[in-house]
Amino acid sequence: MVTLIDHDIAHITHVMRPSLYGNAGVPILPTSYWRKRLHHLLDAWHVTKAQLCAIDSLLLELDHYDRDQARITTGDTVVCQAVVTPASRSTAHARRNASAA
Repeated sequence: MVTLIDHDIAHITHVMRPSLYGNAGVPILPTSYWRKRLHHLLDAWHVTKAQLCAIDSLLLELDHYDRDQARITTGDTVVCQAVVTPASRSTAHARRNASAA
């Protein structure tokens, strides 16, 4: 049985993304609006596990959007740090010594 909450979740899922990436990269509706709507749904008495998962997924998407916007605003770039283990360190050292010889 499809409930009003299911309709709201479907509607938010359908319109949230286009709203966030609206006109020229400026959101038509801010993330705070979408969070308020989603938290209102969470306050409902009869939220099923599937509905909770869908709402959580949308909230995570908003978190991701906010992080991306913060990076764009501050100009921060994300650089993955190289993981250097003792084994790779000794291998790199051995290569340098071999090429020097």
